[in-house]
Amino acid sequence: MKLLVIGDEARFQKYLPDLEIARQVQALVVGRGTPDDEIASVAGDVDFIAADAISPVSAHLMDAFPNLKLIHSEGVAYNAIDVAAARERGILVCNNAGVNAGAVAEQAVLLMLACLRHLVEGDRAVRAGQQIKVKERLMVEGIRELGDCTVGLVGLGAIAKETARRLQAFGCDVAYWNHNRRSPEEETTLGVRYLPLDELAHTCDIVSIHVPVTPETTNLVDASFLASMKADSLLINTARGEIVDQVALAAALEAGQIGAAGLDTLSPEPVEPDHPLAQLSGQAADRLVLSPHIGGVTQGMFRRAWTNIWENIACVAAGDQPVNIVS
Repeated sequence: MKLLVIGDEARFQKYLPDLEIARQVQALVVGRGTPDDEIASVAGDVDFIAADAISPVSAHLMDAFPNLKLIHSEGVAYNAIDVAAARERGILVCNNAGVNAGAVAEQAVLLMLACLRHLVEGDRAVRAGQQIKVKERLMVEGIRELGDCTVGLVGLGAIAKETARRLQAFGCDVAYWNHNRRSPEEETTLGVRYLPLDELAHTCDIVSIHVPVTPETTNLVDASFLASMKADSLLINTARGEIVDQVALAAALEAGQIGAAGLDTLSPEPVEPDHPLAQLSGQAADRLVLSPHIGGVTQGMFRRAWTNIWENIACVAAGDQPVNIVS
């Protein structure tokens, strides 16, 4: 049996679990971005593919491997995999649902705090010898504590639930919108209340995005959505950049239409220097906190993810049903 890994070899080796299946399966690693035809020419036939979450797995690549049984995302996202093509060919597609939930929730709270505490501007001010000037201004303008904020979660999947649990400790009022409203018991356990999306947008102090990329959610946060938010509100996105209209957000920050934004994801990625959110003027730039899409890439996440991948490979090899099937 053979596993093709599309991603980083050092990462693959670092998180190789001590499982019997990992000793039974031959693994070949190719770098992200390697053309399909080149992969096919060096891989031979393979039984399983494990792909970096942003690495495409096309129908053309699937056709190069007649014995392919399983395609597994290394992460939670699987939109780069042609799931329809896999289904047509009888190939299972799995992801690591929930494996990064706690890690991304931490990043969401970090970005909220960074925006509320003017972290980017404060860091620059201290380095430039302007500490007192900025401190005195912020004492007059006022610094909000997270516990004084109403936080609106757009979506209530695994990551949003972990975010809600962490926000409970800060004493936040937490609202959520989701396609399917949760049961009263789950709302009580999580300490959340339901709001329609438009009401959430214009009443919450912080709007935090936690939905997957779908045709319906692409550019969900557009110019109209941003215009409906409170003038001092924060937008937090640890989901996917495609959910937020990047040009509209840049314009909203330049105009002071919203208070600040904290983003772990932009679109497209990797981000080029001419991206509209990388070109903001001084004051607008101070109200934007960026991180390089690292919310979910903790050591714990990768240990859990690769253990799950190998256990799913073992299931498929034995003719059993794996977990987290998305196809």
